[in-house]
Amino acid sequence: MTALPLPPLPAYVTNIAEVVRLALAEDIGSGDVTAHLVAGGEPAHARVISRERAIFCGRPWAEEVFRQIDPTITLEWPVAEGGEVAENDAVLHLKGPARALLTGERSALNFLQTLSGTATRVRYYVAAVAGTAARIVDTRKTLPGLRNAQKYAVLCGGGINHRIGLYDGILIKENHIAAAGGIAAAIRAARALHAGVPLMTEAENLQEAQAALAADVDLLLVDDFPLDELRTAVERTRAHRANGGHTLIEYSGGTTLERVRAIAETGVDRISIGAITKHVHAVDLSMRLQKGEA
Repeated sequence: MTALPLPPLPAYVTNIAEVVRLALAEDIGSGDVTAHLVAGGEPAHARVISRERAIFCGRPWAEEVFRQIDPTITLEWPVAEGGEVAENDAVLHLKGPARALLTGERSALNFLQTLSGTATRVRYYVAAVAGTAARIVDTRKTLPGLRNAQKYAVLCGGGINHRIGLYDGILIKENHIAAAGGIAAAIRAARALHAGVPLMTEAENLQEAQAALAADVDLLLVDDFPLDELRTAVERTRAHRANGGHTLIEYSGGTTLERVRAIAETGVDRISIGAITKHVHAVDLSMRLQKGEA
């Protein structure tokens, strides 16, 4: 079997080895005592199967798990990152020392099931808005320590990334507006920073939305607008762009799978959804091991 190629990782994914090291330290501690039930050097092969339909994701993290435990382990991937898997499909074949395979099993599956769960949830939302102009966007509401991994999973699911952290975009939210003395003052202060990053601002009403458009911010994020007000904000944003502005409009605010289509049909450019990374339903994966060479 020939392993499928791995697509290029986003530039922000730089901490795989560190995250895996922490995961293994958490799981193995002073040593895997149960694995010593198996004779040292005993060869084995295994396969990981999905117990449900899903979008597969997490290969770089699983590969790093087994690389750190025993680099002689070989892994073959019959499914691509972002590919669909059906119930009982194999997603990974492994060969190597039985002890090492057993020691890495849980950590590898934890990464795969969590990131596949994220990618799968994203794909549901992406499918729900198909045919509209809206893109599904993530947030910073991620599992601690797994932000880069989950944002990568969002891409595998067909979504796009918002800012990665507090350093690569200015997002003026309601508390910043309150502290600065109003949305116009907050935008002026942000411009004065000359930070060289996108300038985004949240609006809780049409008056704040209009102020953001007047300042031609990069992104207007309308928070929990009723659909009629959202349509008005979209119309004003389109008129602003028709007159030379470049502001994009994004909706946020408790979007559910049942509501996302109606929101998309207002004409918004983006819909940001915290639930795709914070309400994780892990995909059910299972590894089955057999002694001896395959």
